[in-house]
Amino acid sequence: MSEQCTWYGTDPLYVAYHDTEWGVPCYDGRALWEQLVLEGFQVGLSWITILRKREGFRNAFAGFDPSVVSTWDDGEVTRLLTDARIVRHRGKIEATITNAQAYLRIEQDVGFSKFIWDYVDGTPIQNRFDSFSQVPSQTPLSAQVSKDLKKLGFRFCGPTTVYAFMQASGLVNDHLTGCPRFKELGG
Repeated sequence: MSEQCTWYGTDPLYVAYHDTEWGVPCYDGRALWEQLVLEGFQVGLSWITILRKREGFRNAFAGFDPSVVSTWDDGEVTRLLTDARIVRHRGKIEATITNAQAYLRIEQDVGFSKFIWDYVDGTPIQNRFDSFSQVPSQTPLSAQVSKDLKKLGFRFCGPTTVYAFMQASGLVNDHLTGCPRFKELGG
């Protein structure tokens, strides 16, 4: 018997995220970059922590405009280290700046959305997991994407972070087969 997704618990914000955002294919390059950055900030924390601070992150990081963030220097890092609306981690803040620079290079060369979606030939991978215990934390594909992103200058994007990004952005449908969202998203 197949389970329903329950990883999000009962917090209304988390429930809404599962029911309306998680796993929905996103083809907007800037929004994909934002999701990847937020997944990087989540390392060592729970996603609900990031979700609760998401609007604060958006405000603190200029709406996740990579053309703005890419120009920031140590003064902006110092400012962000005092901003309680975000996770105040120097390495992750500095990585966001370098990731913005890398994003802009990819965007100019091929387009960030195309770069990311080419890994799945433009079509979400439809997994068929009946239990949360079957869902991997990373895959060979997420390891390859991570490796390629790092070669291009990205940081805080290991295989587990990239797989979480792929799940959230709809590159893979990891809603459990017993979850109504599984079929709604093409499963």
